[in-house]
Amino acid sequence: MTDKLRLAYFSPLNPIQSGISDYSEDLLPWLARYAEIDLYLDSYQPTNRKLTEHFAIYPASRFQKQVGRYDTFLFHMGNSAAHAYIYQALQETAGEGILVLHDYVLHHFLIGQYLNRGKALEYVRLMGRTYGPEGEATAREVIKGKLPEALFRYPLCSEVIEAAKAVLVHSQYARNLIRQSHPTKSVGIARMGVPLPELVARSEARARLGLPLGEFIVVSLGHLNPYKRLDSALWAFKAFSRDYPNSRYILVGSPSPNYDVKAMIQALGLEAKTQVVGYAGEDAYRDYLAAADICLNLRYPTAGETSASLLRIMGAARPVIVSRTGTFEELPDEVCVKVDVDDAEEELLLEYLRLLAAQPDLREQLGDNARRFVAQLHRPGDAAYDYYLFLSQVLGREPRLEPIPVTEAEEQVNPALVLPEVIETLTEEELAPERPLDEGLLGEVAQAIAELGLGEDDPLLAEFAQTIKFVTDR
Repeated sequence: MTDKLRLAYFSPLNPIQSGISDYSEDLLPWLARYAEIDLYLDSYQPTNRKLTEHFAIYPASRFQKQVGRYDTFLFHMGNSAAHAYIYQALQETAGEGILVLHDYVLHHFLIGQYLNRGKALEYVRLMGRTYGPEGEATAREVIKGKLPEALFRYPLCSEVIEAAKAVLVHSQYARNLIRQSHPTKSVGIARMGVPLPELVARSEARARLGLPLGEFIVVSLGHLNPYKRLDSALWAFKAFSRDYPNSRYILVGSPSPNYDVKAMIQALGLEAKTQVVGYAGEDAYRDYLAAADICLNLRYPTAGETSASLLRIMGAARPVIVSRTGTFEELPDEVCVKVDVDDAEEELLLEYLRLLAAQPDLREQLGDNARRFVAQLHRPGDAAYDYYLFLSQVLGREPRLEPIPVTEAEEQVNPALVLPEVIETLTEEELAPERPLDEGLLGEVAQAIAELGLGEDDPLLAEFAQTIKFVTDR
């Protein structure tokens, strides 16, 4: 008997424009070290030749005829229509498959499944059975053409969780949610594997994109929808650009049909300062990332996802500001700046933009820390090994294959970043002595505090303290 597993693998792949397509294409070559894998797709051919050359590819309609050849099945489920065939196949396996749940909230996906098939009444009944009168009232708003923020309070994920033998997620946050709702379900965590990109010179990237070298550029990357906090980001950038007139805000990502970003930009009078470029291919995406002085990766409400796009930003050594919510809260304070989603969100975002713009050394340190974090804790090989261990456990098999060793290139990402989990294991003698506070940085923070009108007991002061901690500790 081979030590490798035999897997049927269900996931969207490119040319389907989905973060999960990119995720699977990164994971599959590494997972193949531990499993013989057949790919099941929704009747199309992948555009990635490495996949077509190394994996057998079948339409999902063939799966039931071949189900007996596999040890288990992996169903990658996300909150988009690209997963409709996976949703159906998962239901048909009668509790034998492994669900890889990328989004805890699947409500938006299921709206499409019901309403696009003329089953609006069934959708309303489902919401009533699952969430009571409030759920039914929300469903009735949806069938009138509204998409209220309340959808995130009703994840509608129980059906797929119950249809799976076990569930694999990418964060403690998501695992806790499932344990609360389904305490007897076996739930594991696999790290989100992201290849560490080669660093691209900012001057080269800007030259290819036709961007001035002297501009201060803020970039948001990812699908442009109402939950990416672009209204707050645009307001903060408008105020920021008064202090930094030679600045530009670039939005890279496919626009949501229900979210008119350009109208918002026009209403704020930011047409000359803001650029919406739409979906960017791999090379253009890399260049926009390299061209950025600061990246924004905001979102609220959260669907319980772990953001691969954020990890790609961090892997490219870009300083990034995120929302303090969901899985983002698990990130160490040393690797990103976190902004609460509350009444002070826009003002705090503005002050962090000013702070990072005025401190190039701070931006560089934050970006370097982010890259080391991804290099150490989000290797694709480690993610594949997490899969192997969890699948072996679920199948009751002894894992006999070894982890994939760290490459020489990965070892060169030094010095190692000391994370909070590591600090807890060190003795006082091993910890570096404290350095005096940087007066220039504190001056910037003091100015930000003064402009916000914060008193000494205001809880927002803790936000500033956490943001500069990684500098003052070094």
